[in-house]
Amino acid sequence: MKIAVLQLDSKIRDPERNIATADALLASNPPPRDLDLLVLPELAFTGYNFPSAEAIAPYLEPTTAGRTTQWAIATAKRLRCHVSVGYPEISSEWTTPEASTTHYNYNTTVTVSPTGEIICHYRKSFLYYTDESWASEGPAGFFTTQIDGLGKTCFGICMDINPYQFTAPWDACEFATHAVTSGAELVVLSMAWLTHVPIEEMLAKPKDQEPGTIGYWVERFGPVIEATRTGKDVIVVFANRIGVEKNEVNCLTTKLGQVIPLGDSVCYAGSSCVMRFTEEGVIIYDMLGGAEEGLLVVDTDEPPKYRMALRPRPEDVNDAEQTFDDLA
Repeated sequence: MKIAVLQLDSKIRDPERNIATADALLASNPPPRDLDLLVLPELAFTGYNFPSAEAIAPYLEPTTAGRTTQWAIATAKRLRCHVSVGYPEISSEWTTPEASTTHYNYNTTVTVSPTGEIICHYRKSFLYYTDESWASEGPAGFFTTQIDGLGKTCFGICMDINPYQFTAPWDACEFATHAVTSGAELVVLSMAWLTHVPIEEMLAKPKDQEPGTIGYWVERFGPVIEATRTGKDVIVVFANRIGVEKNEVNCLTTKLGQVIPLGDSVCYAGSSCVMRFTEEGVIIYDMLGGAEEGLLVVDTDEPPKYRMALRPRPEDVNDAEQTFDDLA
């Protein structure tokens, strides 16, 4: 399978510029004609760090009918591959036949077939603090479906791989557990994942990956690591973004009443990659840098560039759970 990830420096409130950048990157580094899947980050064309429902309102797109979906359809037809991309959705839903419509906002990904058919529409289940300021939780929960040419595919968005509201047990690993129980062969994640590395350090070495982030992502897939010991491989696509966005408010209040202080700005971790979880360990076909805008293309039939070394936690050597050690 040939998979491409488009890692963008999405400028907030500038969808036309971001779409033009995506088109330019695809034109300057054309993916192969037999590409199977192209994945873009969370809220790829609008930017992510909106502080309120009022702030994001002008950029909300109707369900599978806005500029992002139109771009995905056109690009899928042109490249003759599946395209998956994130966008902020406004949905009109009837509560009863007699009632007027009720509007809900969701953080969503849409996936389009090579012929331009909308085949998947996933709404983020676990919201991050910023999402809570404008979006509702996806009511359908995690989602896995069979897709011609891709196999049994599970979709997620960023915070989905974390414990629910950061209050669920760490080892519950709800998303990864769903991937296992649903029999997913491919996991597709659109992300706007932040880094704790200083912004200056990220920008000074844009092609260096953020290993702490990559290690954390792997650790959140503990149930998948365990399941692959039976011999069933799982491919996971992490499509993250890069760049810096300013915080427009000093703090956010979560639905649980927690007050989260914010700094002047946020920096995204990049490091988009394609992994395979195997019986012998975790391999990484290739990665982009932590501040590198570009297109990553991998062929999962080719040898990987990296292998992750995993080891038991030193305080619990007999525990089957693994933790990140190093890249080899």
